[in-house]
Amino acid sequence: MTQNRLRARKTPATTTRRAFLAGAATVALASMAGATVPPPAAPRIVVFGDSLTEGYGLDPEQALVAQLQGWLDTRDLPAVMVNQGLSGDTTFGGRVRIHWALRHGADAVIVELGGNDFLAGLALSDTEKNLDSIIIRAKRGNRPVLLVGIVPPQRAMQAAREDVIAMWARLAERHQVLLLPDLYGPLWQFPESEWPRFLQKDHTHLSPEGVRLVVESDLGPKTAELLARIAQAGSNP
Repeated sequence: MTQNRLRARKTPATTTRRAFLAGAATVALASMAGATVPPPAAPRIVVFGDSLTEGYGLDPEQALVAQLQGWLDTRDLPAVMVNQGLSGDTTFGGRVRIHWALRHGADAVIVELGGNDFLAGLALSDTEKNLDSIIIRAKRGNRPVLLVGIVPPQRAMQAAREDVIAMWARLAERHQVLLLPDLYGPLWQFPESEWPRFLQKDHTHLSPEGVRLVVESDLGPKTAELLARIAQAGSNP
């Protein structure tokens, strides 16, 4: 076998992760020697989703990706969050769009799609197949993925709620990715009479307070886990 065949194939994301780890080691050594060097590049996380990701109806600084970036920043968790949300997108559209969304590379991907499928009454089996394809593409190059489930109230979708919950669990197990079972989960812990303060007037999209709730309760901590997986993937290429 030739030397070229033995040489590992590097993807842009793998190269970035290695550079981040190497940079961190350089900073540590330089600090011991009293030298000043720039910090390593922060991991790049693409947030791939629909209007919930894009920030429909919200000022940019109130939107989900911006609030998630702020949550990480206040906890000294370096990351560059890239908003690849598209209002109205379904998993079918996401299946086509994921290649374009990753054209500049990424160290990890957060996938948030499916809500529009449920609202449109699309077959759950088709949603699952599309998400299979999206996750496979997102994981390419040993890239960590966080799958964000959406489980609206039963009256807002035609599929059985239990079947939707089971689908998210199957996908996470099949592809060995992190799972946030239900982005709206923290809202359902409150009485229905309190839901309006967490939702916009359409009773579907999150309000600024709703975004803050889901980021602080679930999405922020899960993204911190994702960052840990980036470091782990970089040290075990």
